Amino acid sequence: MRGGAVSLDPTSVLPDELIERIRSRAPGYDERNEFFREDFDELVEAGYLKAFVSKGAGGLGASLADVVRLQRRLAAAAPATALGVNMHLVWTGVARVFEARGDASLDFVLEEAGAGEVFSFGISEAGNDSVLFDSVTVAEPQPEGGVRFTGTKVFTSLAPVWTRMGTFGKDATGPEPRLVYGFIRRGEPGWRHLDDWDTLGMRASQSCTTILDGAYAPESRIVRRLPVGPNPDLLVFGIFAVFETLLAAVYTGVAERALALGVDAAHRRKSLKNGGRPYAQDPDIRWQLAEAAMALDGVLPHLERVADDVDGLVDRGPAWFPALSGLKHRATETARAVVDVAMRVGGGGGYFRSNELQRLYRDVLAGLYHPSDPESAHATVANALLGPIEEPATGAVDG
Repeated sequence: MRGGAVSLDPTSVLPDELIERIRSRAPGYDERNEFFREDFDELVEAGYLKAFVSKGAGGLGASLADVVRLQRRLAAAAPATALGVNMHLVWTGVARVFEARGDASLDFVLEEAGAGEVFSFGISEAGNDSVLFDSVTVAEPQPEGGVRFTGTKVFTSLAPVWTRMGTFGKDATGPEPRLVYGFIRRGEPGWRHLDDWDTLGMRASQSCTTILDGAYAPESRIVRRLPVGPNPDLLVFGIFAVFETLLAAVYTGVAERALALGVDAAHRRKSLKNGGRPYAQDPDIRWQLAEAAMALDGVLPHLERVADDVDGLVDRGPAWFPALSGLKHRATETARAVVDVAMRVGGGGGYFRSNELQRLYRDVLAGLYHPSDPESAHATVANALLGPIEEPATGAVDG
């Protein structure tokens, strides 16, 4: 970390005994398609959901780099648990980004998280490939200054336990449409979940669809009204920075666990045609695991550098967005490749439901669907390198 600060020891927050209990419960949650309730309760007791809250307010006082390491450790034990908790950590992490940059707009998030509130990330919408830069949810302004949100949000993790949801929608009542970001409370009317989380992987996250039907955010919990389209507002930066970095951490943790399982399998499995020698002595298996390890090795310093730069208030300007999109893409694609290698090295036993690798194989596929998706990431980086695609001149004649 920068400035000589002492890093938080992940094993002090997530000791081996806790990690093993969490790992032992993951197969059952997955099999039953059930929320990680016991994991959640233990993580709350450990103060994990207060990671970004200052020590003076009863939290861990963690930096983004600290939480990256914590999430890698948690994801290696139970990917769906890590992904679910990630969404609470995103909002509290964004609040920490604001606080570090002298903006008090999200101080209430850290205060409420310190008091035990749980935040959900109600941003994603089916078919909205503009992500933060437009919305199909209606934000209807109210006379007293609050807003009512009506629309459908998908992949809203922590569905059974959130108490606050950060969301957004579009207010088209004025001369120019505005994207309104605010927070709703679980105890207020105007929202409901669909019991629709029956997925290939990441099942314990219970990221159910949320229907907003006039869900109310008071004026005190409206944090931004932004123009439609890309803009450099701190909220946009903060969400991109924390969301992409912590997603990369989760999938990197999955890859680290898969590689360890692949190494174990190579030592455990024996080759009949090679006189009963372990596959760890097979040149092809050794090459595959080495290739996976080198790919993963490249992600780790990339992830640490981005987190350190966010913590260190490094001003990359517009270069931040391709950097963040590229990090998420690289981490998730590398994780998929590493898990695939581990499956091949592990042999046919990995195809059985009782094998941890088959669950990792399913869980890691969720990385395809989080923003920035591969198309968006490549477009962002290409635009940074080459400039935007130019419209063809009208009336041009070939030859």
